[in-house]
Parts: sequence; C-alpha cells; structure tokens
Amino acid sequence: MARFTRAVEYPLSPNNQSNTCLPGCQDVFGFTLDMTNRFIRGCGCGLAFLWLSAFAAFAHTAPGSAVLLDFHRDSVLAELILPLEELQFGFKQPLLADTNTILSKHETALKEYIAAHVNPESPDGRKWAVTVQSLATQLEQPPFDLVAQVWMQPPAGASPRQFTFNYSVINHEVMNHNVFVSVRNDWDTAVFSGKPEPVGNILFTITSLDIDRTRGNWWQGFGSVFRVGMHHIAEGTDHLLFLLVLLLPAPLLTQGKRWSAFGGVRRSLVQLLKIVTAFTVGHSLTLFIGAVGWLQLPSQPVEIFVAVSIYVSALHAIRPWFAGREVYIAAGFGLIHGLAFAGSIAEYGFSPWYLAATILGFNLGIELMQLVVVAVTIPWLILLARTQWYAPVRISGAILGGVAALGWIAERTFAIRNPVEPFVNALAHHPLILVGALATAALAATLWQAMRKSPAIASSTAETLS
Repeated sequence: MARFTRAVEYPLSPNNQSNTCLPGCQDVFGFTLDMTNRFIRGCGCGLAFLWLSAFAAFAHTAPGSAVLLDFHRDSVLAELILPLEELQFGFKQPLLADTNTILSKHETALKEYIAAHVNPESPDGRKWAVTVQSLATQLEQPPFDLVAQVWMQPPAGASPRQFTFNYSVINHEVMNHNVFVSVRNDWDTAVFSGKPEPVGNILFTITSLDIDRTRGNWWQGFGSVFRVGMHHIAEGTDHLLFLLVLLLPAPLLTQGKRWSAFGGVRRSLVQLLKIVTAFTVGHSLTLFIGAVGWLQLPSQPVEIFVAVSIYVSALHAIRPWFAGREVYIAAGFGLIHGLAFAGSIAEYGFSPWYLAATILGFNLGIELMQLVVVAVTIPWLILLARTQWYAPVRISGAILGGVAALGWIAERTFAIRNPVEPFVNALAHHPLILVGALATAALAATLWQAMRKSPAIASSTAETLS
C-alpha cells in the first residue's frame, strides 16, 4: 500500500495559496487520482487507435471494379473486371494467397457468388435470368483482376434496353469500393468499344443503377459505321496513295517496256473501272474474313505489305512491270488492304447480326469515299494523258509514292521515322488544293497543246483552199 500513501500536492489556487489535504484523506485521494489518470490515458490510446484505424481504412484507395455492357438484340452481355484484392473480402476466401490456382479451386463457387450478386430487373419488377458464362484472371500487372462474362436475359416481352442494374459483388463488403459502369457496345446509339460511354457509378450505399437505352435506332448505328468507313479511307493516306499510283498509267498504252500514247477515253474508263472493281472485291473479301475472325494476322506485317503494294505500284507507273495484269495486281493487293481495314472493326465485339451490319456499313463508306476520289481525279488524268505533259506528272507522282512507301516500310519494320509522311499527310488533308492543282495542270496543258496545233491547222486549211 506504500504507493498509495505518497503525499499529493495540487497546483496553487488562483490566490497563490497552497491547497493541502488532511492527513487522513491522502490515501483515498492518491488512489483515486492514480486510477483516474490511468483511465484517461487508456481511453485516449484506445480512441487514438480507433481513429487511426478508421482513417487508414478510409484513406486506403481500393482498386475499383469496372462493368462493361454490350447490348445485343435480345440480351445484354456484361463484362465484370473485379480486383482480387477487394473480391476476396466479399467472397471470404484468400484469393491472393495463390493466384495461379484461383480458377481450379474456386471457379464454380465464384460463378455462383457473382450470379447471386448481379440482379437486373425490368421496370415492372420482373427479374432477369443471369448466367456467368466464363471466368478468367488478369495476372500480368497489378491490381490483379478476375474477369467475368455475364449473360443477362430479360423476361419474355421485356425490353433488353431498359432495366435496373442491381449489383453488389464487392461493394456490399468494402465501403469505399467504387464500381464504374459503362456501355461498351450499343449499335442503336452508335457506341462502340473504341469509345465506351460512362453511365454511372455503384457504391456501398447505392447498389443499383437505372439503365435506359431506348433512344436511338438501327439507322443511327449504320450511319455511324458508314461515316467511320468514309473517314478511314479519307484519312488512310497509304490506301489512297496505292489506288492513285496504280491508276496513273491506266490511260496509257504500252510499247515494249515503255509507256506509250494515250489509249482513248473509252479504253481508259474501262481499264480504270476494272482496276477499281478488282481492288474493291479484294479488300471486301478480306475485310469480311478478318472482321468475323476467320483470319487474323498481326498488324505490323499487314501494314508493311500495304507499303510494299504502294512501292510496287509506283515502279509500275514508271515502267510497265505487269502491263495488262493490273486487274490481278489490284485484286491481290486489295486482299492485303482489306486485312488492314478489318483491324478497325474486329474489336467491336458485336453479335453476328450487328457485325454483318457493321461490315456492310463500313465497306459502303469505304466504297463511296473511294468513288469520290476516283470521280474527282480520273477526268483530269485522262485529259492530261492526251498531252505530252502527262509523262512528267506521272513520273513525279510515282516517285513521290515510291519514296513515301520506302519510308513507311522502314518505319513499320525498324521504327524509323518516315521523313516524307508529313508532306504526304499535308497533301491528303488538303484534297481540294490537290485536285485544283491537277485540274489546273490538265487544263493548262490541254490549252497549250491546242495553241501549238492551231497554226499548223490554219496553214493546212489555207493550202487546201488555194
């Protein structure tokens, strides 16, 4: 009891008078004060611990989930990207303990768990059928994820384009977990996988999201991919350059191993039509094959072969390498260009019905833009081919195409910057100036040649009359 019998002095009172306790009270006050101090210190430490724990929990930035919605004609496919670090709290299993055995150990249980926490329903309250089709893991870089493909089918008579998306896979357990919901593919509103459309967030306290995609129609999606096709060929400088370089010698006849005189308007138009049609058939075929996934090649060799096609066509425009076989060359290289086109729509991920419409709209956009280019250039090429100034124009265009092609080959093979590309792109981005220059050259050359012939015609007429 000795530790309780020590004298306790209190601070001086305001009047600087010492406050002392009676000797008989010292033990009681000493014990009481000591216990009070211990209690206060204990409560303070406990509150500090609780406060720091809560602060750490809320300050921790949890990796969010992502939900990507693909709208089909009668159903919706949802791709869930779930961080394993947070999923294990809801699933109640240490998924990060051995990431390589997640699917072998827990695939069935994970499918059941996800299906139980994804509950879409129609506006009238009817539940949708939910099936977890497949699971995969993303372990290449943190945060490691589980990727689930969830098929959601509305009840009979209900629209797949309007529903309440009830979702609680992780957010019901992790308070600061955020679920980002986006529409990845929706034909009727022209939303494609290249530019998903965010539609909202789901949190701990907000576990549902109203989805309404009733706006839009089939023609809106078709018009969008049609415009994408037009822009692709308009901005695809290499594709346009191949076509134009291949058309340069089309109005001419051959004499031995040299290009000769103009072959006539009718022959020129027929030859041009054959070349354009062959190129169209070739790229349309591989566009379809590549888009549906029947043939998939790495983009790098495809782009290299596209540049090679320009180089070969440029050599042919200078000297006839395959005179009379231009149609087959156009079709063959069209196959290569079609694979390059297919890379632009292969990632859309549409169902067969929408994919077919995508291919049709995209290809029609390409063809329309291609016909526009041919329509505004060919008349001037034919007019210019009737003059002696066509040779330097043809050779200059071929050299430009060949140099640009060599630059693209080096760039796409060895990652060497193409020094000609900025100039070629500048020309492609100002088509009216290019066409205007071509038209001016054609008219000037035709007028100059007519003026040179006029004195000879006048002299011949005078001799006849005399």
